[in-house]
Amino acid sequence: MKVLILIPARYASTRFPGKPLAEIGGKPMIQHVVEKARSVSEDVYVATDDRRIFEKVAEFGGKAIITSSAHRSGTDRCFEAYEKVVEEKCADYDVIVNVQGDEPFIVPRQIQQLINCFENPGVQIATLAKPFEDTEALFDPNKVKVVFSSQNTAIYFSRSPIPFARGVEGTDWLDVTTYYKHVGMYAYRPAVLQEITRLPAGKLEKVESLEQLRWLENGYTIAVSVTDHESIGIDTPEDLEKAKALL
Repeated sequence: MKVLILIPARYASTRFPGKPLAEIGGKPMIQHVVEKARSVSEDVYVATDDRRIFEKVAEFGGKAIITSSAHRSGTDRCFEAYEKVVEEKCADYDVIVNVQGDEPFIVPRQIQQLINCFENPGVQIATLAKPFEDTEALFDPNKVKVVFSSQNTAIYFSRSPIPFARGVEGTDWLDVTTYYKHVGMYAYRPAVLQEITRLPAGKLEKVESLEQLRWLENGYTIAVSVTDHESIGIDTPEDLEKAKALL
């Protein structure tokens, strides 16, 4: 299976400008992500709209693609980068993996989990989920929740805790059933990635501000693979300081 890993990375983050270049353990954050991805596939590219990020990636020996600054999402940025890589290398890929550039603590086996989903020829898109372990995180709207079918395909994503545990105090919800946190890594078949970038924003997506709901609204299936690794995304300078303390 030929795999292309793309890492979308913007400089102009509202909460943390220049985030991909912030140092952790003597390396820029984006380098940590690239090195993890390289252990899974030789074809790893950072997709960025900023020359500073492009140059830093080249400096540590990585590969980067300059993309438009007008993209609505990392998914759109990935598709542009995919097209440019295919043109540059004259190569075809079976699977494209979208790894967030602010996840320096991802583990390679998570990326491989996503790729393994495509051994099933019916899989269009794949993502990860992890069981919640504490109630505070469960009720945090910044922690996206996902429910999925017995065939491990996503039914819905929400910022609210789902399912609703009727007649049970919120402090006891984790005792009733397993709740799953969405881990925001995706993998796609190339044709599907092209199709979903052409879709208009959906009603559910606008309400929840979750791009993946657009895909569900339009009839695409999203395979969900469960991981036991706690991914630590970095959204703010405070998150960065907490991450440094873990090293």
